[in-house]
Amino acid sequence: MGNFELSTQRLRLRMLGRADIAEFTRYRNLDTVARYQDWALPYTRDLAHELIDEMEHLDGPTAGSWAQIGITHNGVLVGDIAVWLDDTSGLAMLGYTVAPEHQGRSFAVEAANAVLAYLFEHIGVHRVAATLDPRNMASARVLERCGFDYVGTARSSAWSRGAWTDDARFSLLAADWGTWVARPTGAPATVDFIAVDASNVDAVCAIAVGHSQRRFVRSPAESIADAAHPPLVAGVPLTPWYRAIRADDAVAGFLLISANSSTRPTPHLWQLLVDQRHQRRGIARRAIGELARLLLAQGNTQLTAAFVDEPGGPEAFYRALGFQRTDQVDVVSGQVMATASLRSLADIRR
Repeated sequence: MGNFELSTQRLRLRMLGRADIAEFTRYRNLDTVARYQDWALPYTRDLAHELIDEMEHLDGPTAGSWAQIGITHNGVLVGDIAVWLDDTSGLAMLGYTVAPEHQGRSFAVEAANAVLAYLFEHIGVHRVAATLDPRNMASARVLERCGFDYVGTARSSAWSRGAWTDDARFSLLAADWGTWVARPTGAPATVDFIAVDASNVDAVCAIAVGHSQRRFVRSPAESIADAAHPPLVAGVPLTPWYRAIRADDAVAGFLLISANSSTRPTPHLWQLLVDQRHQRRGIARRAIGELARLLLAQGNTQLTAAFVDEPGGPEAFYRALGFQRTDQVDVVSGQVMATASLRSLADIRR
């Protein structure tokens, strides 16, 4: 075995070794880990030994081979990353697994980013691809947080666990990796609203979330169309108000509300989204605070919102801001309603 090793702020990555066999075998047999994978079950120690025997001859990702890289935290194996390179080292495939007790700490994102940097910057890979079961939305979020683009889903194209399943496909080019890592990641100095007009409508309509989030929100173009032809509530059309969200000098998100009216007396957050490149910067949270201050100045006291009640949905985001889930359903979207005090929301920092 060679001396391949990558280090991140919290993790050490190195080739899987014999000392990893027991833990590697344990988590590969867990249903929550194996559910969307295609390795043999039960996954035996003999299978793990065969894999480790192959890894002993590799020193990291190698042309024409799969490399199984262990992810360790404080000396403990928490998961692994599989990397395949074609014979020219121009194309790569990526897969990753984290044991359940170590999930939710962004270890897969941190490890994958380290491997991607190695592939693009050290080996000179041109394109990295990854595939997954479309139901595995947590895995999709890992890829999206590493800059991958969703390519499409091939229906009934992967044989797994005795059945044909769909195969969602993602891709990342070296040039796009450079753009992704150069994007702003810190909290912006300012977050405010700007009107959508001819000078910025193209940039607004280009705002997009990752594939795993698209079932929870409508695009800005669809929302602008909704505003142009608002639905009726008790025979009265909603009163739309929308703005682009600007973070420093960049158009980073979009917000649409329905203002209070005779049939909907409380302002309602209709749509809110932040572009994938600007997420995890606190922009959506600060936009809610800015909206709350505007609505308070108009004499309002409450803000309602609605969300898709599914795993991976935005309920946790709204709950963290102080929204309380209700037993009501939005008559327009059919989504679960929540409500919050504008005075509380207005305390969110500018």
